[in-house]
Amino acid sequence: MKSSREERRAASTKSIPARAVGRPPGGENRRAAGPPPAGLQKAPFVVRSSTQQRRTGTPCVSRGEELAGRRRSWRKNVSACVKTLEPLARVLGAAVRGFSILFSILFEDEVMTYVPPRARSPPDQGAPNIGIAGGGGGVGGGGSGRHVQRAPPLVRRDFEAKLRTFYRKLEAKGFGQGPHKLKIQVRRAHLVNDAFERIMAASRRDLQRGRLNVVWDTEEGLDYGGPSREFFYLLSRQLFNPYRNMYEYSANDIYTVQIAPAKDNEDKLPWYRFSGRVLGLALIHHCLLDAFFTRPFYKALLRLPVSLSDLESLDSSFHQSLLWIRDNDMGNGSELGLHFIVTEERPDGSSLDIELKPNGRSIPVTERNKRDYLERIIKWRLERGVLEQTEWLLRGFYEVVDHRLVSMFDASELELVISGTVEIDVADWRNNTEYRGGYHDTHVVIVWFWDVIERFSNEQRLRLLQFVTGTSSIPHDGFAGLRGSNGLRRFCIEKWGKPNALPRAHTCFNRLDLPLYPTPDVLYEKLVLAVEETNTFGIE
Repeated sequence: MKSSREERRAASTKSIPARAVGRPPGGENRRAAGPPPAGLQKAPFVVRSSTQQRRTGTPCVSRGEELAGRRRSWRKNVSACVKTLEPLARVLGAAVRGFSILFSILFEDEVMTYVPPRARSPPDQGAPNIGIAGGGGGVGGGGSGRHVQRAPPLVRRDFEAKLRTFYRKLEAKGFGQGPHKLKIQVRRAHLVNDAFERIMAASRRDLQRGRLNVVWDTEEGLDYGGPSREFFYLLSRQLFNPYRNMYEYSANDIYTVQIAPAKDNEDKLPWYRFSGRVLGLALIHHCLLDAFFTRPFYKALLRLPVSLSDLESLDSSFHQSLLWIRDNDMGNGSELGLHFIVTEERPDGSSLDIELKPNGRSIPVTERNKRDYLERIIKWRLERGVLEQTEWLLRGFYEVVDHRLVSMFDASELELVISGTVEIDVADWRNNTEYRGGYHDTHVVIVWFWDVIERFSNEQRLRLLQFVTGTSSIPHDGFAGLRGSNGLRRFCIEKWGKPNALPRAHTCFNRLDLPLYPTPDVLYEKLVLAVEETNTFGIE
């Protein structure tokens, strides 16, 4: 029986062909008999059964061992590649980290304070969208209210962060850093003419890179900021004064000025270029001007579009007329008889008709085309007689300042950077004042001093501020933003001198040397006398 079972097993084994790769079908314990087919004998990964290994001596390699060998070989190759590329990876990693740091330094503030164009010029302020639509749907709205566009979301802009970024970039690009000096020697009696000769003779590189050094003729002093601040203060008061016939007061008040329209002004065009250079130099050297301009003036410096509301400061009655046209139905234009034409009065008393568009005298202003009419007449009114002067002023301004740097501001922000504020907050002044030499906030002389400041008018306070700091303008962030010779420096009062001496100022350090006066009346008289009569610099 035993032999018959062995014979049947041998017979069944002979009928199963050998497999070249993988396990034989029917289970793991199935064995292959005989050598593999001739075509597979040279296969690199032939799996042989243990029976064949015993018979022929051929080594048996399992599938798992072959895969493990492949993995070991792959790991060796990868390790060799990693070792080869490791130095390059370190270099690239350092480069990426350096680029990230550079990117954060240069652009982080812009990313955090970025204002989308739509938010910066909303539909009711930009020139292309001057707010013609009234309360009934407006042009193109059909009056149904179904297609009303939502106003863009308000974006909070951190002005102080933008200002820090502006000054940091000026310093990084070398504006006003030297090493050479831009020396401006002037006489008080001929300030404007002397400044014109020195500044217009300077090259563009000197204007941008030179460290400003103002020297008042016949006055001994070192410019650590004080003489420069007074230079811009006094120069701006004279240069932008309407009596020079280059600028005029706005229609609303006698504080803001704008470019005066003029004909035959070829000899004045270089002076507008000079004005632009003065504005640029004041920006670079952190100096404020004693001049306030209209909103269209600041928009012109930034090359921003104007709006209907900008006309109010130029011509209030004209602005009201255009508002009426915007807010009322013009119909077919037959009632008012307006056409695309304006009449311009000339200096000699004659008048000239100007067509706002080709064949404008024959095109009536209707409800359908009043938007186009308002855009054209606003542009005409803002550019009337001042276009050439504005271009020369911008030419001088951008010869000193990079337009890409100032473009981060809007018109109201640029006004704060150039002119600061004009109203003095006594409480803010007192809270940001330091004391030296034995004085303190509750000292009797200091109490008298602030009582005198309360008695002063705003003009007298500005005069005192100009006496001590060199300028009467206040930074946008109040007295905490006063600058000295080496950065921020608060207003300071120090005990000094004899009771019969006048107060003394150090404009480079925003410091007032105040003697120990016996009575408040004496303090008042000495302070007024010093502020009104003293206007020169000297070395102690």
